[in-house]
Amino acid sequence: MNLLLLEDADLIAADRALLRGRRLKHLNEVHRAQAGDSLRIGRLGGALGSGRILRLDGEAAEIAVERLDEAAPAKLPITLLLALPRPKMLKRVLQTVASMGVPRLVLLNSYRVEKSFWQTPFLQPAAIREQLILGLEQSRDTHLPEVSIEQRFKPFVEDRLPQLASGTLGLVGHPGDYPACPRAVDAPVTLAIGPEGGWIPYEVDKLREAGLAPVQLGERILRVETAVTALLARLY
Repeated sequence: MNLLLLEDADLIAADRALLRGRRLKHLNEVHRAQAGDSLRIGRLGGALGSGRILRLDGEAAEIAVERLDEAAPAKLPITLLLALPRPKMLKRVLQTVASMGVPRLVLLNSYRVEKSFWQTPFLQPAAIREQLILGLEQSRDTHLPEVSIEQRFKPFVEDRLPQLASGTLGLVGHPGDYPACPRAVDAPVTLAIGPEGGWIPYEVDKLREAGLAPVQLGERILRVETAVTALLARLY
C-alpha cells in the first residue's frame, strides 16, 4: 500500500479520519507504523497529500489530514474492452487496470468465455471496487475507473461500440498475421483484448466493422493479464 486512501465514511472531522479493518491491519503488520509517523494519503476521488498518525492500536488508527493539495496522476486516454477473464485472473486484472491508469473498462462476453464466469461473486460491484482500490493504492491514484459489464457481445459491438470508439484509434489485440501493435501513441485509443485462446473469427470481423483494427504482439501467446500490461505499456 503506497497510498492511504481516505473515503467519506472514514472522516470523523474535516481533518481527522478513523481507520479499521484491512488498512489498520496493513499499518500495523506491514508498515509497522507508530503514532507520530507521516503517511502519504489521498482522498478518494480527490487530491493527494500527507497525514500523520495520531493514534494507532489494535482497534483503530486515527489520522490527522495535514494537506491535500496535489493532483492525482493523469489517466491514460484509453477505453479498454476486455473479454471476461477467469475469476481469479479477474481480480489481478482489475488491480492492474486501476494501477496503470485506465479510466474506462468494459467487461465483455465472448464465445470462449465460459458461462460460469458470469456467476462469480467477483463481479459484484463491491468486489470489483475492492480490487480497483488495491490498484489505486499501489500506484498512488485516487480516481476509480469506470467499469461496465456487457454480457451480449453482438448488441454491444453493433449498437454501442461504434459511437464509443468514434474519434479514437480502434485496436483489437489478437495473435495472427496482423500489423504489430503501434508504440507510443499520441491519441485516444479503444482497445479490445480477447479471452484465453483469443477472439473467434466472427468476433474479430464484428470488431473490425465497429472500427477496430487487429494488431499483434508477436508469435508468443500471452495470458490475458500479461497481454493487458504489455499492450498498455507499448501503447503509452
